[in-house]
Amino acid sequence: MSAILQQIADALYDGKNNEVAALTHQALDTGLTAAEILDDGLVAGMDRVGADFKNGDLFVPEVLIAARAMHAGMDILRPLLAESDVPSAGKVILGTVAGDLHDIGKNLVAMMLEGGGFDVVDLGIDITPEKFVEAVKKETPDLVGLSALLTTTMPSMEKTIDALKAAGLRDSVKVMIGGAPVTQDYADNVGADGYAADAASAVDLARALMA
Repeated sequence: MSAILQQIADALYDGKNNEVAALTHQALDTGLTAAEILDDGLVAGMDRVGADFKNGDLFVPEVLIAARAMHAGMDILRPLLAESDVPSAGKVILGTVAGDLHDIGKNLVAMMLEGGGFDVVDLGIDITPEKFVEAVKKETPDLVGLSALLTTTMPSMEKTIDALKAAGLRDSVKVMIGGAPVTQDYADNVGADGYAADAASAVDLARALMA
Protein backbone atom coordinates (compact mmCIF):
# COMPACT_ATOMS: atom_id res chain seq x y z
CA MET A 1 0.00 0.00 0.00
CA SER A 2 1.34 3.43 -0.89
CA ALA A 3 2.27 5.77 1.97
CA ILE A 4 -0.58 8.19 1.27
CA LEU A 5 -3.20 5.43 1.35
CA GLN A 6 -1.80 4.31 4.70
CA GLN A 7 -2.07 7.92 5.91
CA ILE A 8 -5.72 8.06 4.79
CA ALA A 9 -6.49 4.81 6.62
CA ASP A 10 -4.71 6.07 9.78
CA ALA A 11 -6.42 9.50 9.70
CA LEU A 12 -9.80 7.83 9.21
CA TYR A 13 -9.15 5.49 12.14
CA ASP A 14 -8.32 8.52 14.29
CA GLY A 15 -11.49 10.32 13.13
CA LYS A 16 -9.64 13.26 11.54
CA ASN A 17 -12.18 14.24 8.86
CA ASN A 18 -10.39 17.38 7.59
CA GLU A 19 -7.17 15.40 7.24
CA VAL A 20 -8.96 12.56 5.40
CA ALA A 21 -10.47 15.08 2.95
CA ALA A 22 -7.11 16.80 2.35
CA LEU A 23 -5.28 13.48 1.89
CA THR A 24 -7.99 12.22 -0.48
CA HIS A 25 -7.48 15.29 -2.70
CA GLN A 26 -3.71 14.79 -2.45
CA ALA A 27 -3.98 11.11 -3.42
CA LEU A 28 -6.06 12.03 -6.49
CA ASP A 29 -3.43 14.63 -7.44
CA THR A 30 -0.70 11.96 -7.34
CA GLY A 31 -2.65 9.94 -9.94
CA LEU A 32 -4.28 7.32 -7.73
CA THR A 33 -7.76 6.32 -8.89
CA ALA A 34 -10.92 6.86 -6.84
CA ALA A 35 -11.30 3.06 -6.61
CA GLU A 36 -7.77 2.63 -5.21
CA ILE A 37 -8.35 5.36 -2.63
CA LEU A 38 -11.69 3.84 -1.66
CA ASP A 39 -10.45 0.26 -1.31
CA ASP A 40 -6.95 0.76 0.07
CA GLY A 41 -7.55 3.96 2.05
CA LEU A 42 -11.12 4.40 3.29
CA VAL A 43 -12.28 0.78 3.34
CA ALA A 44 -8.96 -0.37 4.82
CA GLY A 45 -9.34 2.20 7.60
CA MET A 46 -12.96 1.27 8.33
CA ASP A 47 -12.05 -2.44 8.37
CA ARG A 48 -9.57 -1.68 11.15
CA VAL A 49 -12.23 0.32 12.99
CA GLY A 50 -14.66 -2.58 12.62
CA ALA A 51 -12.18 -5.16 13.88
CA ASP A 52 -11.26 -3.09 16.94
CA PHE A 53 -14.93 -2.31 17.64
CA LYS A 54 -15.68 -6.04 17.57
CA ASN A 55 -12.77 -6.75 19.92
CA GLY A 56 -13.93 -4.09 22.38
CA ASP A 57 -10.95 -1.78 21.77
CA LEU A 58 -13.18 0.92 20.26
CA PHE A 59 -16.68 2.01 21.30
CA VAL A 60 -19.70 3.53 19.55
CA PRO A 61 -18.58 7.20 19.87
CA GLU A 62 -15.19 6.44 18.28
CA VAL A 63 -16.84 4.46 15.48
CA LEU A 64 -19.20 7.35 14.76
CA ILE A 65 -16.27 9.79 14.62
CA ALA A 66 -14.35 7.47 12.27
CA ALA A 67 -17.47 7.09 10.10
CA ARG A 68 -17.75 10.88 9.85
CA ALA A 69 -14.14 10.97 8.64
CA MET A 70 -14.96 8.26 6.09
CA HIS A 71 -17.83 10.40 4.78
CA ALA A 72 -15.42 13.32 4.32
CA GLY A 73 -13.43 11.17 1.91
CA MET A 74 -16.49 9.57 0.31
CA ASP A 75 -18.00 12.99 -0.49
CA ILE A 76 -14.97 13.68 -2.70
CA LEU A 77 -14.82 10.21 -4.28
CA ARG A 78 -18.53 9.54 -4.86
CA PRO A 79 -18.92 11.58 -8.08
CA LEU A 80 -15.68 10.11 -9.47
CA LEU A 81 -16.74 6.56 -8.60
CA ALA A 82 -20.10 7.13 -10.32
CA GLU A 83 -18.33 8.38 -13.46
CA SER A 84 -15.91 5.48 -13.58
CA ASP A 85 -18.55 2.75 -13.06
CA VAL A 86 -16.60 1.21 -10.18
CA PRO A 87 -18.62 -1.80 -9.01
CA SER A 88 -19.81 -1.48 -5.42
CA ALA A 89 -19.54 -4.36 -2.96
CA GLY A 90 -23.33 -4.66 -3.26
CA LYS A 91 -26.52 -2.72 -2.63
CA VAL A 92 -28.22 -2.91 0.76
CA ILE A 93 -31.63 -1.67 1.92
CA LEU A 94 -31.74 -1.10 5.68
CA GLY A 95 -34.55 -0.24 8.03
CA THR A 96 -35.80 -0.57 11.61
CA VAL A 97 -38.96 -2.67 11.46
CA ALA A 98 -42.55 -1.53 12.05
CA GLY A 99 -43.33 -0.32 15.56
CA ASP A 100 -39.68 0.27 16.46
CA LEU A 101 -38.25 3.79 16.63
CA HIS A 102 -34.65 2.92 17.52
CA ASP A 103 -31.99 3.81 14.99
CA ILE A 104 -28.54 4.11 16.61
CA GLY A 105 -27.62 0.49 15.86
CA LYS A 106 -29.05 0.68 12.35
CA ASN A 107 -27.22 3.94 11.65
CA LEU A 108 -23.99 2.37 12.81
CA VAL A 109 -24.57 -0.62 10.51
CA ALA A 110 -25.29 1.78 7.61
CA MET A 111 -22.03 3.66 8.22
CA MET A 112 -19.97 0.48 8.56
CA LEU A 113 -21.49 -1.00 5.38
CA GLU A 114 -20.80 2.20 3.48
CA GLY A 115 -17.27 2.11 4.84
CA GLY A 116 -17.05 -1.45 3.51
CA GLY A 117 -17.83 -0.29 -0.02
CA PHE A 118 -21.57 -1.07 -0.10
CA ASP A 119 -24.26 1.21 -1.55
CA VAL A 120 -26.70 1.75 1.31
CA VAL A 121 -30.33 2.86 1.07
CA ASP A 122 -31.47 3.66 4.62
CA LEU A 123 -35.27 3.64 4.87
CA GLY A 124 -35.27 4.86 8.48
CA ILE A 125 -37.38 3.67 11.41
CA ASP A 126 -40.84 2.10 11.85
CA ILE A 127 -40.77 0.57 8.34
CA THR A 128 -43.74 -1.65 7.53
CA PRO A 129 -43.38 -4.88 5.54
CA GLU A 130 -45.18 -3.13 2.65
CA LYS A 131 -42.59 -0.33 2.60
CA PHE A 132 -39.75 -2.86 2.51
CA VAL A 133 -41.46 -4.60 -0.42
CA GLU A 134 -41.89 -1.28 -2.27
CA ALA A 135 -38.25 -0.38 -1.67
CA VAL A 136 -37.01 -3.78 -2.94
CA LYS A 137 -39.09 -3.35 -6.12
CA LYS A 138 -37.76 0.18 -6.65
CA GLU A 139 -34.10 -0.26 -5.66
CA THR A 140 -33.44 -3.91 -6.65
CA PRO A 141 -30.90 -4.45 -3.84
CA ASP A 142 -28.74 -7.50 -3.22
CA LEU A 143 -29.37 -7.46 0.52
CA VAL A 144 -32.11 -6.35 2.92
CA GLY A 145 -31.16 -5.57 6.53
CA LEU A 146 -33.84 -5.59 9.24
CA SER A 147 -33.19 -4.10 12.67
CA ALA A 148 -35.21 -4.36 15.91
CA LEU A 149 -34.35 -3.30 19.45
CA LEU A 150 -37.58 -4.37 21.13
CA THR A 151 -38.73 -7.95 21.60
CA THR A 152 -42.27 -6.70 20.87
CA THR A 153 -41.26 -5.59 17.35
CA MET A 154 -39.29 -8.72 16.43
CA PRO A 155 -42.37 -10.39 14.85
CA SER A 156 -42.28 -7.58 12.25
CA MET A 157 -39.09 -9.19 10.94
CA GLU A 158 -40.91 -12.42 10.13
CA LYS A 159 -43.84 -10.48 8.65
CA THR A 160 -41.42 -8.58 6.40
CA ILE A 161 -39.78 -11.80 5.18
CA ASP A 162 -43.27 -13.27 4.56
CA ALA A 163 -44.27 -10.11 2.64
CA LEU A 164 -41.17 -10.44 0.43
CA LYS A 165 -42.16 -14.07 -0.24
CA ALA A 166 -45.75 -13.11 -1.04
CA ALA A 167 -44.52 -10.46 -3.49
CA GLY A 168 -42.28 -13.01 -5.24
CA LEU A 169 -39.15 -11.08 -4.21
CA ARG A 170 -37.67 -13.32 -1.53
CA ASP A 171 -35.39 -15.25 -3.89
CA SER A 172 -33.93 -12.05 -5.36
CA VAL A 173 -32.47 -10.76 -2.07
CA LYS A 174 -30.57 -12.03 0.95
CA VAL A 175 -32.10 -10.95 4.27
CA MET A 176 -29.92 -10.20 7.29
CA ILE A 177 -31.29 -9.30 10.70
CA GLY A 178 -29.91 -7.85 13.92
CA GLY A 179 -30.59 -5.88 17.08
CA ALA A 180 -30.15 -6.40 20.83
CA PRO A 181 -32.84 -9.09 21.38
CA VAL A 182 -32.22 -10.91 18.08
CA THR A 183 -30.34 -14.23 18.01
CA GLN A 184 -29.06 -16.71 15.44
CA ASP A 185 -31.83 -19.12 16.49
CA TYR A 186 -34.44 -16.45 15.80
CA ALA A 187 -32.88 -15.74 12.39
CA ASP A 188 -33.07 -19.45 11.56
CA ASN A 189 -36.68 -19.69 12.74
CA VAL A 190 -37.94 -16.75 10.66
CA GLY A 191 -36.03 -17.78 7.54
CA ALA A 192 -33.45 -14.98 7.41
CA ASP A 193 -30.20 -15.65 5.53
CA GLY A 194 -28.03 -14.38 8.36
CA TYR A 195 -27.75 -12.71 11.76
CA ALA A 196 -25.18 -10.14 12.89
CA ALA A 197 -24.53 -9.38 16.56
CA ASP A 198 -23.04 -5.93 15.90
CA ALA A 199 -22.24 -3.44 13.16
CA ALA A 200 -18.79 -4.83 12.38
CA SER A 201 -20.19 -8.37 12.12
CA ALA A 202 -22.87 -7.01 9.78
CA VAL A 203 -20.18 -6.01 7.27
CA ASP A 204 -18.57 -9.47 7.46
CA LEU A 205 -21.99 -11.08 7.05
CA ALA A 206 -22.91 -8.85 4.08
CA ARG A 207 -19.64 -9.75 2.35
CA ALA A 208 -20.22 -13.45 3.03
CA LEU A 209 -23.77 -13.30 1.67
CA MET A 210 -22.53 -11.50 -1.47
CA ALA A 211 -19.87 -14.16 -2.06
